[in-house]
Amino acid sequence: MVAAVAGLLAVAAGRGWGALWTVAAVDAGQLAVGWSNDWLDRDRDMARGRTDKPLAVGLVRPATVRNAAGLALLACVPLSFVSGAASAVTHLTAVGSALAYNAGLKRTPLSAVPYAISFGLGPAVVTLGPPLHRWPHAWVMIAGALIGVGGHFTQVLVDIPRDRLEGIRGLPQLMGQRASALAAALLLLTAIVLEAFAPGPRPITLAALLLAAVGAAGIVTSALTGRTDLAFRLTLGVAVIAVIALLLSGRGL
Repeated sequence: MVAAVAGLLAVAAGRGWGALWTVAAVDAGQLAVGWSNDWLDRDRDMARGRTDKPLAVGLVRPATVRNAAGLALLACVPLSFVSGAASAVTHLTAVGSALAYNAGLKRTPLSAVPYAISFGLGPAVVTLGPPLHRWPHAWVMIAGALIGVGGHFTQVLVDIPRDRLEGIRGLPQLMGQRASALAAALLLLTAIVLEAFAPGPRPITLAALLLAAVGAAGIVTSALTGRTDLAFRLTLGVAVIAVIALLLSGRGL
């Protein structure tokens, strides 16, 4: 999903078919982050009986996932440089931030920082490449960071009780499920409000704000009723609404 959004932003920025290189680079980075996360968490996932994780149920060997993550990271470097040095360094910084989360920051109160950095830099990966070669508007980067942190809060909702027992003290774990759900909803709404009003309101962004408010209410309701998976899906939905509204508003990055 992150790669698809990056591709849409690249097309909107005038990259044309070159957007495929952006999709390839971002996808490689996402694979490296996702596979390394599963490899690092394999023993914990196995102990928890995570049937949704191939490593936890023995469907794939740990070495296979480790090597795949390494190859994806290696591929990410040249794919990123196709869009120029500035875009590449920005993208690799975002990927490095996510890998730092996997390596240990997720166990600390700083767990939200990598999400803010990686998602905040996301638009810059696109605009620093051709044809724009400039930084995006500040409000776009701030909105991206808010969406990323909101996603962090909902993504870990289901694991918070077990995480606390295992001594994981990330920011959502310290706050608890209810407070994390509320924080996620507020962060996502703030991102949409920023998008709607920072450059001046337009009908499409106001409509997006209304839809996002409904989605935020759904996130809180789902989390409080134990439907944490639905809360995360709604978070993804609100993020998509934000991106589509930005693209249709005609403001650009």
